[in-house]
Amino acid sequence: MHKHDHPPMDLYFAPTPNGWKITIMLEECGLPYRIIPLNLAAGDQFDPEFLKLSPNNRMPAIVDHETGLHIFESGAILQYLAEKTGRFLPIDPDGKYAVLQWLFWQVGGLGPMAGQLSHFVNYAPGGPTDHEYSYRRYKNEYDRLFAVMERSLAEHEFLAGDYSIADMASFPWVVPYKRFEQDMQRYPGVRRWFDTLKHRAGVRRGMDVGRELMRPQGELTDEQRRTMFEQTGASVLSAAGPSATPDDA
Repeated sequence: MHKHDHPPMDLYFAPTPNGWKITIMLEECGLPYRIIPLNLAAGDQFDPEFLKLSPNNRMPAIVDHETGLHIFESGAILQYLAEKTGRFLPIDPDGKYAVLQWLFWQVGGLGPMAGQLSHFVNYAPGGPTDHEYSYRRYKNEYDRLFAVMERSLAEHEFLAGDYSIADMASFPWVVPYKRFEQDMQRYPGVRRWFDTLKHRAGVRRGMDVGRELMRPQGELTDEQRRTMFEQTGASVLSAAGPSATPDDA
């Protein structure tokens, strides 16, 4: 992480793929930033002050003190940083929308599907054997999405042609492929792309951020499990305070 007496960028962060998407971009661009760590198991994401920045109670979120803007959702943050720096997102419409298509593909597909697979591998009581259908559903979809990447990467060096925020967004969700028992050898284009990215200095620095904050996977108390995985509309409104609760119709 870049050190700076008064960093112009605050990043609300936890060491997960969605957090690492942003640290990779910040490191690639050489932007000074300050990490504000969120302990998700302790419920930091439901703090009323954080809710003002992230209405979805999810990290990451940034505050850019140079512009006064605060932004939540990793895809929006990546696009903002690309436009702010003029890097990793082409200006011409063909190039720009090639990148944005793959970025939205990641935030709507690869990330959520890999996240659900991770839940059944790492956190679901009883593990995959007790949830065979759910586990198989998300494992098959993760594999299908590798094939989608393969079709592009068989013809292009990176997902949208040149290296871009689409690659930065997707890489952290491919990193746990071994834990997900994904056969990478069937996808030589993805293998080449993955090996290229993992040796980039900016990617390595970004992926190293917050490693000291990580806890062993699956080791959660009952209260932490409820905080992370059992939120409902009622619990979210309750955490936001009385003003967020609508009047009875």
